[in-house]
Amino acid sequence: MSKPGKTKPKCPVGETRCEWLDEIGKLRQQVGELSELVSTDALTGLFNFRHFKTMLQAEMDRSKRSGIPTSLVMVDVDHFKTVNDTHGHEVGNQALKHLADILKGEVRTTDIVCRYGGEEFAIVFPETHLNLAVKVADRIREEIASRPLQLIDVEIGLTASMGASVYMKTSVLDIEEFIDSVDKYLYEAKQSGRNCICHIDYSELRAVTEVGADERAMLLNKD
Repeated sequence: MSKPGKTKPKCPVGETRCEWLDEIGKLRQQVGELSELVSTDALTGLFNFRHFKTMLQAEMDRSKRSGIPTSLVMVDVDHFKTVNDTHGHEVGNQALKHLADILKGEVRTTDIVCRYGGEEFAIVFPETHLNLAVKVADRIREEIASRPLQLIDVEIGLTASMGASVYMKTSVLDIEEFIDSVDKYLYEAKQSGRNCICHIDYSELRAVTEVGADERAMLLNKD
């Protein structure tokens, strides 16, 4: 017996090969490709700003319902203008793609990595307490610093500054206010000498008493 939703469409006039069904198949594929383009940054392959805001709002809403926090980390490449001015914009683009690869390689499949704009990135950590998100972000920061961009004739060292905060069931901020609060910690990291992460004081948050399997794996840097 065929499963619901898996039955192959039939030609309305009973032909074994139907040009209309072929056309519908092509249109469906094109719609899927366009949907991906709408949500993806062309340079880095990460999700774009539009998708970031959609997904962050969805996770904030889920935190309100479930009581499980959502953490947000903003990442900004240090001295990126110097990279562009010294080596050119094409090398700058390669640096951004290099950073994107590191970010994607260091998070879970459930985490949402986005290009926020310019040389700034955002990572949404669904159902993740802040202390664990900060540990992962700091590991990413160290990885960025230890993996320079390797070009044919030059090696370019990169570092990044980060800001982090958490949205909980008791939070009263809207999405713009939440993003702004994280941006303030990012600015604080820049002012503190760069290549560091600043975040809301843990003493202001409720104590975390339970850690799930995925979060333990992040802490131990395991797959």
